[in-house]
Amino acid sequence: MPGGLIDLQVNGYAGVDFNDAGLTAGAMDHAFGAMAADGVAACLPTIITASPDALAARLSALDRAVAASRLGAAMVPGYHLEGPFLSPEPGYAGCHPAAFMRPADPALVARLEEGLARPILLITLAPEREGALALVRWAVGRGKIVALGHTAADPATIAAAVAAGARLATHLGNALASPQPKFANPMLAQLSEDALAASFIADGVHVPPFALRVMLRAKTAARSILVSDATAAAGAGPGLYRLGDLAIERGADGAVRLPGTDRLAGSALVLADAVRNLVAWGLASEAEAARMAAANPAALLAPALAAHGVRLP
Repeated sequence: MPGGLIDLQVNGYAGVDFNDAGLTAGAMDHAFGAMAADGVAACLPTIITASPDALAARLSALDRAVAASRLGAAMVPGYHLEGPFLSPEPGYAGCHPAAFMRPADPALVARLEEGLARPILLITLAPEREGALALVRWAVGRGKIVALGHTAADPATIAAAVAAGARLATHLGNALASPQPKFANPMLAQLSEDALAASFIADGVHVPPFALRVMLRAKTAARSILVSDATAAAGAGPGLYRLGDLAIERGADGAVRLPGTDRLAGSALVLADAVRNLVAWGLASEAEAARMAAANPAALLAPALAAHGVRLP
């Protein structure tokens, strides 16, 4: 089993929802123990779109639980804020609640981070949102990593975000409305930007292997990162779980969806399985696949970790 993996996007694990405002240290240790047993050495617990007050409550609860947990100090250098500065348009929003999406606002990020023991290291936003480019520059100036995701942006806007300092495409190939323009679409635009690394959910559900082959060729093994986008359903069996205020369901096929719909809501992917999948599908060598889940995310995080004075295990 691969070990020493780094997961930049994990919303929950082993029945524990990291977006739960009632999160406890015991629950975190249960989740972290399961993640460690599955080969993950470090992660960025990920908070998804909600109202400002709910985001503050969830981040505060997460931070307290991580700080009081036995494994948190070793496994969590900081957090990933995925939203609320995303596209509310159908298809692009994914399972994020569009009603709580808003223009980009550095003051909100500063408010959310105030008082946390660990920093927000990664912010995913849609660069077409009002104020987004200013937020990219603000965040980069404070040593944070900015990723593009849940975006309907045109190629020029994506290029402007990259010029402002964005360095990652979040779960590329997902949160896209259908159909798309033949060429001038957000996915091709992000694939074309060599300054952007890209994260991929290699579970065979979010992106079919044949399409992932093309994306990996475009980004190369050096600029590709495997993430789980795991929810509480990861490391657990079929059934109903929570993702913040959302009910989600892991089906018998292993996919996690909003109950009664075909809309994906995170995953039940174990990151080590993503590594194994790439090898089994013939998309990467063992060394390349492991690099995408360990060395590459570590390299992406390195400047932010140095800026905030935190370290990976």
